[in-house]
Amino acid sequence: MMGKPKIRFKGYNEDWEQRKVSEMFKVARGYVLPATDTSQEMTDEIPYPVYSSQTKDNGLMGYYSDYLYEDAITWTTDGANAGTVNFRAGKFYCTNVCGVLLSDKIETNKVIAEALNNVAKRYVSYVGNPKLMNNVMADIQIAVPTSQKERDRISSYFSYLDHLITLHQHKCDEMKRLKKYMLQKMFPQNGKKVPEIRFDGFTNGWEQRKLGETKTFFTDGNYGEAYPKSSDMVDSSIGVPFLTGGNLKDGKLDISGASYISKEKHELLTSGHLICDDIVIAVRGSLGALGYVNSDNSGWNINSQLAILRTDKEELNGKFLLQFLLSENGQKEFLRRQTGTALKQLPIGAIKDVDIPITSIDEQVKIGEYFATLDHLITLHHRECIILRKTKVNDWEQRKLGEVFEFQYGEFNNNPDNGGEYPIYGANGIIGGYTDWNAENSSIIGHMGAYAGYVVWGEGKHFVTYNGTIARPKDNSIDSKYGYYLLDSKKIYKICAGSGQPFVSYSDLNGIDILLPKDKDEQRLLAYYFTNLDHLITLHHHEEFCTENVLIYIEINITIQIKEDIMAELESVIEQKLIDQLVYGDSQWTYRADLKTEEDLWNNFRYILEQNNKDRLNGEPLSDTEFEQVKNQLQFSSFYKAGEWLVGENGKVMVHVQRDTERLHLVVMNHEHIAGGSSVYEVINQYRALADEESQTKAQDRRFDVTLMINGLPMIHIELKNKQHSYMDGFWQIKKYIGEGKFTGIFSAVQMFVISNGVDTKYFSAASDTELNPKFISGWLDNENNPVLDYLDFAKSVLRIPEAHEMIARYTVLDEEAKRLILLRPYQIHAIEAIREASKTGKSGFVWHTTGSGKTLTSYKATRNLLMDIPSIDKAIFLIDRKDLDTQTSMAFRTYANNDLVDVDQTDNVFDLKKKLKSDDRQMIVTTIQKLQRLITKKLAEGTPEYNKIKSLKIAFVVDECHRAVTPGTKRELERFFANSLWYGFTGTPRFAENPYPQLGDLPRTTEELYGERLHRYTIQNAIHDNAVLGFQVEHNGPKNMDDETDSSMYENETHMLRVLDVILNKSYHKLGFQNGKGKTYEGLLTTSSIQLAQKYYELLKRVKNGETELQIDEKMKQILPDFPKFAITYSVTENEEGSHLNQEKMKESINDYNEMFGTKLDISQIQSYNANLNKRLARKEPKFQSRSEQLDLVIVVDRLLTGFDAPCMSTLFVDRQPMGPHDLIQAFSRTNRIFDKNKTYGQIVTFQAPKLFKECVDNAVKLYSAGSTEIALLAEWEEIEPAFRKALKALRVSAETPAEIPAMSEKEKVLFVKAFQNFDKLFAQLKSFTQYEDSMLTEYGISEDEYDDYAGHYLNVKEELKAGAEDTQSEMEEQPIDVDYELMAYSNTKIDYEYIINLIQNIVTPDEDVEMTPEERQKQLEEVKQYIDDLRKENPKVADIMSTLVSEIEQDEVKYKGQSILNIVENMKHECIEKVVMDFSITWYVSKDDVMYAATHYRNGEIPNESAIKSTADFTSFKEAQERAIPKFKYYNMMIEELRKTLEEEIKPLLNN
Repeated sequence: MMGKPKIRFKGYNEDWEQRKVSEMFKVARGYVLPATDTSQEMTDEIPYPVYSSQTKDNGLMGYYSDYLYEDAITWTTDGANAGTVNFRAGKFYCTNVCGVLLSDKIETNKVIAEALNNVAKRYVSYVGNPKLMNNVMADIQIAVPTSQKERDRISSYFSYLDHLITLHQHKCDEMKRLKKYMLQKMFPQNGKKVPEIRFDGFTNGWEQRKLGETKTFFTDGNYGEAYPKSSDMVDSSIGVPFLTGGNLKDGKLDISGASYISKEKHELLTSGHLICDDIVIAVRGSLGALGYVNSDNSGWNINSQLAILRTDKEELNGKFLLQFLLSENGQKEFLRRQTGTALKQLPIGAIKDVDIPITSIDEQVKIGEYFATLDHLITLHHRECIILRKTKVNDWEQRKLGEVFEFQYGEFNNNPDNGGEYPIYGANGIIGGYTDWNAENSSIIGHMGAYAGYVVWGEGKHFVTYNGTIARPKDNSIDSKYGYYLLDSKKIYKICAGSGQPFVSYSDLNGIDILLPKDKDEQRLLAYYFTNLDHLITLHHHEEFCTENVLIYIEINITIQIKEDIMAELESVIEQKLIDQLVYGDSQWTYRADLKTEEDLWNNFRYILEQNNKDRLNGEPLSDTEFEQVKNQLQFSSFYKAGEWLVGENGKVMVHVQRDTERLHLVVMNHEHIAGGSSVYEVINQYRALADEESQTKAQDRRFDVTLMINGLPMIHIELKNKQHSYMDGFWQIKKYIGEGKFTGIFSAVQMFVISNGVDTKYFSAASDTELNPKFISGWLDNENNPVLDYLDFAKSVLRIPEAHEMIARYTVLDEEAKRLILLRPYQIHAIEAIREASKTGKSGFVWHTTGSGKTLTSYKATRNLLMDIPSIDKAIFLIDRKDLDTQTSMAFRTYANNDLVDVDQTDNVFDLKKKLKSDDRQMIVTTIQKLQRLITKKLAEGTPEYNKIKSLKIAFVVDECHRAVTPGTKRELERFFANSLWYGFTGTPRFAENPYPQLGDLPRTTEELYGERLHRYTIQNAIHDNAVLGFQVEHNGPKNMDDETDSSMYENETHMLRVLDVILNKSYHKLGFQNGKGKTYEGLLTTSSIQLAQKYYELLKRVKNGETELQIDEKMKQILPDFPKFAITYSVTENEEGSHLNQEKMKESINDYNEMFGTKLDISQIQSYNANLNKRLARKEPKFQSRSEQLDLVIVVDRLLTGFDAPCMSTLFVDRQPMGPHDLIQAFSRTNRIFDKNKTYGQIVTFQAPKLFKECVDNAVKLYSAGSTEIALLAEWEEIEPAFRKALKALRVSAETPAEIPAMSEKEKVLFVKAFQNFDKLFAQLKSFTQYEDSMLTEYGISEDEYDDYAGHYLNVKEELKAGAEDTQSEMEEQPIDVDYELMAYSNTKIDYEYIINLIQNIVTPDEDVEMTPEERQKQLEEVKQYIDDLRKENPKVADIMSTLVSEIEQDEVKYKGQSILNIVENMKHECIEKVVMDFSITWYVSKDDVMYAATHYRNGEIPNESAIKSTADFTSFKEAQERAIPKFKYYNMMIEELRKTLEEEIKPLLNN
C-alpha cells in the first residue's frame, strides 16, 4: 500500500496501492496497416477506429473494417510521441507503433491510462529514435485506487475534461479559420482597389505603397560589445525579458521559455527597447514571425534575431499593419525578399520594400481592433484547453439533476402577448411581452413540441408559457448561470419522450447525472467565462461587425445548429447552406437572387456577352435582331450537341452574328480563362421553368433548385432533397423534367447534374430522359479513394472554382459514336492530375486502375492533357502491342477526340509513323510497339537529318496495358533512342514480385521498377465499392475427381463440347438476361485454347442450331428469342502460321455467315472492317445495334476480345481452356463486369476445365489485384448461396407466411417484411443465375413463381406506403434499415419491354443529325416497331393501341414529334386515357372523381385501398333519381364496388403496368 492521494472524491477512504504494469496487464502490440487501406470516414462497413503514433485527432489515423482489441490502453512506442498513453473505449485497431495493455484482472479504464500518461515519458529512451518498448512499459510502477468504483469515478471525470478540451480546441480551430478567411476578404486582393468586405461608412479607395515610403521607424535588434553574455542573464523575478524568434507566436509575444537580462544591461541595450504598438519581426531564424507589443509587453527587450517596426500613429495603425503582415499576402511578401542560402535573412532594406495596402486611419483602427478581438477569442479557447489539461481533481461531486434543481411548467397554453414590459419565453426564446412575470434569472427548458429539451437563459424578470419548463436551483449549492450552461451541455433534447409530439417530463429531468464543482466560486468562474465568450461573439459578430457576409460564413462554418441533431433539414435550408458555401466559402460564385425566369437569364447572358466582346462589337451593343441570331444558335437539340459547341475553337466557345455586311465572331466562353479573365461565375436558385404551351407533352410549371452558370449559361444543375428522402428522388425528378421539355432554351446547354439529400451526393452527365441510367451515377472520391458524401464537402471539392469549370472544360468527354456526354469519374481525374504533376518535374510513373474502370478514356484524357498543358512536349504517343487493338483504340480515341482540340493519328505502317514523327504538328499518335521498334532499328540511318530530328524529340509515351505491352528490354532500347522521353503506363494488372517479368540480366522485373512510382491506384475493391464495375460470380463446372486436371484428352472431344454448349444454350437463361425480354438480353464470349478448337465449336454450334445433333435448344429460350443463338467467331488469321491458309478459308465462311445474318458486305480482305463491325455490334452504343435484328448472343474467340475490349452488355465469359496467368485471367474476366442496366448485377464466369486448379488460380489472381482479399470481388458460390436462400425463404415466411397477410400488417411488421423480401429477392436472383438451378427446384423449396410474383406485388405496395409515410415510420426504418432504392432482381419480365419500344420510336423521331437516314431505312425501322407493338398487343392491347396511334401519326408527319420525349408523350396519352375512364365511371355511379383516381393509381393485387372512403362519399340519391328502375342501397354499393374493381382490373391496370 502507498497511502492516500491529497485530492479525491468524497466517500472514498481506502489506501491506494503501488503496482507494476505487468502485474495488471498483458503487454501486447498493434499490427502494420498502410494508411491507404483505411478510410477517413466511418461507415457501417468500416466502423472501427485505427490509432497510430500521431498527435492529431487523439491519434486517430482513420477507420478500418476489422478490429484488434476492445476497451484497452495504448501507448506510442516509437518516435516523437513515444510515451503518450491513451484509453481506447470500444473496439479498435492500432498500428505497430502502438503498444497495448490488455487485462482480465483489473477493469481497464481511463484512470489507469491517465496515471501511466503522467509517468511514461520518464521511461522513454532518447538514444537515436525515441522508444518506449514493451519490456520497459511492463516494469513501470504506478499508484492505483484499490476500489473499482473510485477508478470509475476518476475515469468519468477525466473523460469529461477530455470532452471540454476537444470542444475548446474545435472552437479555437474554427476561430483561426474565420480569421484566415477574413484576412483574405478585408484586404484588397489581386490588384483591386477595395476589399470584398468593409465596415459600414467606408467607401474610399485604398492605395498600395512600399512600407519604406511610410513614416515607419525601423531598427535592428542589439549587436556589438554590449550584447549580453551568459553571465548577464538573471532570474525572471528581477530581470527584463530578452526575446528571441521563438517568443513570437501568431502575432503575439509569448514569454514562455524567454531569457532575462539584468536591468542594468537592459538600460545599455537601447535599440531593443519595446514600446506599446510596436511590431516585432524575426529577421533571422524564424523569418517573418511577428509579435505585437501591448501595454503588458512595453519595456521588454529583443536580441539580434529580431527587429522593430514603429509606425506613425496618424498614418499607419500598428494592429492594422500587423494583421496584413500576418496574412497570406503579407507572408508571401517576406518570403519573396529573404536572402542567403545556408542562413536565411530578412534585411531591413527588404522589409522596407514590402508592398502594403493603406486606407484611412479610421478604417485601419476598425480593422485592427476587429482582428485583435478575434485573436483574443482564439487565445481564450487555447488558454482554456491548457488550463483543462493541467487541471487537478478538485472536490467535484456526482449528483442527480433533481437534487439541485426544482422544475415547474410555465403558464397558459396560448401566447398571452399584450405588449407588456416582461418578455414572454416559449420553448425557443422570446415570443412577446406581458404585464406580469413568473420567473427571474432562470433557465428555461423546452417542454413540448419541436424544441422540447432545448435550453435558453431568461435574463431578469420574465414570463414563461406552458411550452417551457422553469428550472430553479433548490438551494444555494449551484449558481444559476452556471446551471444554465450545465443544463445546455446535457443535450436534454436527445431524451425527449412521446411517439407523437416530443415532450420532457419531470422524471426525465430529475434522473439526469451531473458532475458539479462543490466550490461555488469555481461555478461562477466557469459561468463568467462562458458568458464572456457568448458576449464577445455576439458583440463582435452581430453588432460591431454587422456585415452580412461574415454572419453567413459563421452560420455555415461555426454555429452548431442543435436542431439538426433530431430533425432532417428542410430542403430550403440545405439549398441556402449550399448557396452560402458556394458564395462565401472558398470559391468565386456570385449569388444572383434576381434571376428567376428565362427572360432574366437571356438578359443576363446578353449583358455578359456584350461586356466580354466590346472590342469585337466596336462598342455598339447587340440589337434585338442580332441577339435573336445568338439565341437561335443556343437552342440545342441535345445535351451532346451543346457539348460539341462548348469544346470551342482553340478553346474559345463562340457565336456568330451577321451585322450588315460584317460577320462578328463573339466569344461566349474562353476555357483558357478558368478562374479568371473573362469568366463570370454565378449561382441562381428557384428558377421558374414554365410549361411550353405548344409542346405535345402535358406538363406544368416547375421550380429548379440550384443552378451554376458560367458566363450566363447554365452549366451545372443541382436538385436537392432533405435527409428523409433518397438522393435518387432528385434523379427521377430531373428525368421527369427533361421529359417535360424543361431543359430547353438557355437550359439546353447544361452539361452536368448533381443530386443530394445532404448526406449523400452524386453527379452524372446530362442526357435525354430515355438515356439517363441510374447505373452511371457517380459519387466523388478524394485522392485516396475515400468517399466525399456530404453536400457541402462535395461543393468544396467539386463545385468551387476552378474545379467546377474544369469539370466542364477539361473532364467532359464527347463519345462521338454513342452521341453522349461522359463526365470523368473522380479516380480518373486524380490519375490525370497526378500524371500532369509528374510531367512538370520530368518524372515518369504508372497508373493502376482496375480493368473495366475506363482506362482507355483516362489514358486518352491524360495523353491529350500532356499535349495541351506541357508546351515542351513535341509529341504524345499512345503505345499498344497488337494490330487489332491499334484499330480499336484509335477508333475509341477518334471517337473521343472528334470535337476536341487535338488530332489523333493512327499509323498505318512504319513509313507513316516516320512521317508523323518528322512533322512539326503537335499530334497525339496511336501506334504499336512493333512499328516503333522497327522504325528505330531498321528504318532510320544513324547520323541522317531525319534520324537526328526524331531522336531529339521530347516525347511523352502513354502505354496501354503496360504490364505486357512493352517488355523491359524493348523499353530500355526505346529509352536509349528517345533520351528525352517521359513514360506513363496504364494497367489494371501490374506486375508485382508475385508475378514478375522473367529474369533477364539487370532488366526490371516489376511494373514499378520498369515505369517508376505508382501515381494513382484504383483496385477492383475500390471500383466495386463505388459501383464503377461489378463483382464476379464464378462457377467451376469442369469434370470432378480427375487425377490429372490438365489432361487435354478429357476436353478436346465432341461429348465435352456438347456439354459446354448445353450449359450455354439451355442453362444460361438468367446469365444471358432472358428474363429482361426480347431486345434486352445480354451477350456471352466462349474462349478456347486454340483456333482449331474455336472453329470446331463454331461448326458444332451451327449443327446444333440446325437440329443436327442430339442437343436441343430449350423451348423456354426460344419463346423469348426464336432466332437464338445468333453467334460469330473471331481470331487472328496469322496467329498460327502453319494453318494460316486453312484459317483464312474458315474465316471466309464465317464472314459469309455473318453477312447473311446482318446484311453486311464484308470479306476476308476486310478483316479489320469485320472486326470493327463486330466490336460495334457487341458494344451496342449506336442506336441501330439496340434492335434485336442487329444483335449477337455469343462470340467464339481464342485471345481476341479478352483484353482492351469494352461491351457493357457482355455478361458472361464461358471458359473452355486451362487457367491463364493472374493478369491475363483478370483481364479476361473483366470483359463481363461493366456497368450496364439495373438487372446486370455481376459479371458471370463459367469454367469447364480443371475446377480445382481454376478455383485456386482465380482466388490467387483476385487477391493479388484486390489488396489481398476475395471477399468483395468474388460472390459466394452455389454451396453458400443455396442454403442462404433456404434461410431467407424461412425468414420471409416468418414475416409473412402468405402474401395475403401483408395488407393487414402493422407499420413495423411491414418494415420487417420489406427487409426480409429484399434479402430473399437478392438471393433468389443469385440462385437463378447458377447453371445448377432448375425451375423444378421451386417445388422442393415450397414456393412458386406465381407466389413470388404475389409477394413482389405486395412488396411494391408496401414500399410506396412506407415512402409516403416516411416521417411516421422513421423510427421503425432506423431500427430495421431498408434500402428505399432497391429494385427487384429476381423478377422476370419476359414480356415485350415497354421502354425498349419507346427507345426504338425515339431513335426514329430524333435520329443522329450527323447521319442521314434514307426513307427506306426509316420505313424499315417503323415496320420493326410495328412488329414489336403487335407482340405487345398480345399482352397489353391498351398500351399497344396508344403506341399504334402514335406511330401512325409519326408515319404521316415525320417532324411532328421531332426532338420531343416519346416516353413523356406516351405517359401523357396513357394518363389521358385513365382520366377519361375515371371520369366516365364517376359520372355513371355518382362517386367522387378524386377518390376513384386515388383508387386507380394505388390499386394492386385486387385491393381497392380506399373502398370505404368511396362508399361514404357516393351519392346514392342522385344515382337513384337517374335510374329508370331503382335498386336497393346495399345492392348499389356492392354493384358499384364490383364494377369499379372490374374497371380497375381491365381498363386501368394495363395502362399502369408497362
